[in-house]
Amino acid sequence: MRRILPYAAAAFVAVVATPIVLAQGGSAPGAPDKSRVTAGTYTADAGHTMVVWEVDHLGFSKYTGIFGDVTGTLVIDPKNLAAAKVDVTIPVSKVTTASAGLTSHLLRAGKDGGKPDFFGAAPADAKFVSTSVVPGSDGDEAKVTGNLTLNGVTKPVTLDVDFHGAGVGMNKKETIGFQAETTIKRSDFGVNMGIPYVSDAVELEIHAAFEKQ
Repeated sequence: MRRILPYAAAAFVAVVATPIVLAQGGSAPGAPDKSRVTAGTYTADAGHTMVVWEVDHLGFSKYTGIFGDVTGTLVIDPKNLAAAKVDVTIPVSKVTTASAGLTSHLLRAGKDGGKPDFFGAAPADAKFVSTSVVPGSDGDEAKVTGNLTLNGVTKPVTLDVDFHGAGVGMNKKETIGFQAETTIKRSDFGVNMGIPYVSDAVELEIHAAFEKQ
């Protein structure tokens, strides 16, 4: 039975995916082609935009979690990338990890009304609002600086952003995708639990898709 299950799962995926692939002519609708990007206001595709965070656990391994359901807007003109603006909101209350126990701890209220170890039972949404965009020479990369508000604290953060692809998505809307990286210190935002056993440095990897309105 155990040998049959992987093949059954593969067959199921093939059956489900085949109509989609055929409808697209065998290729993805997005491609790393900057000429596909048109000026306008785009809204984050909440179902396909996420912030992946990673910390070092005890010096033995990396541990990863996700903030999803990101919302917000991107205003962009490919002829004037330096004027681009991004404003996104990240619902901290929807944090996801591989451990139900850890997820519960991240969102646990403080004992006897005290300060929680991490975000608490009803954490405010995090927010990133850009203040400057410095495009790379080829237009595929940019350094996006902005204010990150997390856990009630606002600090400047610079993202290294790479253009991933553009095109018309499955819902017939023009879509642009990016990925970005940065590193923050959680102690800067008042999240000190476990340092240095769990690293103060948190690596962030953002995968974002925006649909034109």
